[in-house]
Order: sequence, then structure tokens, then C-alpha cells
Amino acid sequence: MVDRIRALLVFLAMFGAAGPLRAEVIDRILAVVDTQIVTLSDARAALKFSLVPEDVATDPIAAVLQRLIDRRLMLAEVDRYAPPEPTPAAVDAAMAVVERRFKDTLEMEIALNQSAMSREELRRYVRDTLRLETYFQQRFSTVVQPSEDEILRYYREHAAEFTVSGQLQSLAAARDAVRTAVIREQRDVLVRQWVEGLRRRGAVQLLYLPQAGK
Repeated sequence: MVDRIRALLVFLAMFGAAGPLRAEVIDRILAVVDTQIVTLSDARAALKFSLVPEDVATDPIAAVLQRLIDRRLMLAEVDRYAPPEPTPAAVDAAMAVVERRFKDTLEMEIALNQSAMSREELRRYVRDTLRLETYFQQRFSTVVQPSEDEILRYYREHAAEFTVSGQLQSLAAARDAVRTAVIREQRDVLVRQWVEGLRRRGAVQLLYLPQAGK
């Protein structure tokens, strides 16, 4: 399948170069995950709409590409188990979070046009993110049961998270928040290990090479 995709791209490039019309690279394939492609426009859209966590890197495209590859692998696995669909209200709320990253509706529409992503495609992306979160909750959060020692250690090592107006909350007052943070941290470890397994088993072809000096 990968060879067929690459052959098709070469053919289209040659055809475009030979034709009388202006030849222009519209997009670029950065990776193939099983039979799905990840393009440069996918990566740019993820950055423009802050769809992935911020990653300090000298090459932001390379950084976001790794996250998009992981996402494709995770969604393929999630589709096998079909977690409950998020409600329309939940999707609307998640879309509202994305929209608030822009000054107004016009700025949002300009960003959509510049990224070649439709509002419906953005909504599907947001919906899939909610599906992933539901899957993580079902598969990983329920198996994480932090001990009292782990809760106390996290509280001491992350005191700033539980400081309000310069005053550190007591462990008793902050316990629920501390426990939630520990569960999230431990769940993230399990998710990373799961994704590493998906990468080992999955068929990923990386076609993107950072520019010189990146």
C-alpha cells in the first residue's frame, strides 16, 4: 500500500511538471501509518489550532509529527473497541475551547482557510480526542490506585501546585486534587508504554527529514 501511494505521488508530480498549467506542491506526505497518511497540512493545522500539547523543539514539525503518528496508532486501536461516542454537547464544548484561542470568528475562519481544514474536519478531530480520553479513562485510570506514600510524595514534590495566595494548602485540604494529579501522572506512564507497544507492532514509515540545522 505504501509503495502504491508513493508511486502515485511520483506520477502526479511528473504529470504536473509536464503539463502546461503551473506546477505547485500543494501538500507533502510526512509519514504513512499503516495505510493512512500524515501530511504537512495535518501538522501545520495541529500547530495552528493547538491540537497537541506544546513541545519545545528546534523543529516543531518533527515534534508534532511524532504526536500525530502516535494519535493515528491509538485511534486504530480504539476503533477496535468502539468506546462510547461523546455527546454532541461535549463536542460543542471542546470546539468552544478551540475557538476561544482566536480573537473572533473571522480570525478562526482565516485560520481554517490557511490550514486547508474545514470546520467539520476540525470537529471530527476534537471528537476523536474525546474518544481517546474516554478510552484512556476506561482502560488505564481504573487500574491506577495510588498509595498514601505516593500521594504524600507528590504533594511534597509539587507544593507549588497546591499553593493558593502564597499559602500551601494542607494535605488534608488538597488530598483530592493531589490524588487526581497522581492518577493522571501514573496513567500517562501507562499510556506511553502502551503507545510504545503500538509503535513496535505498527507499520510506520517516516518520510520527513528535518532541514539542515534543525
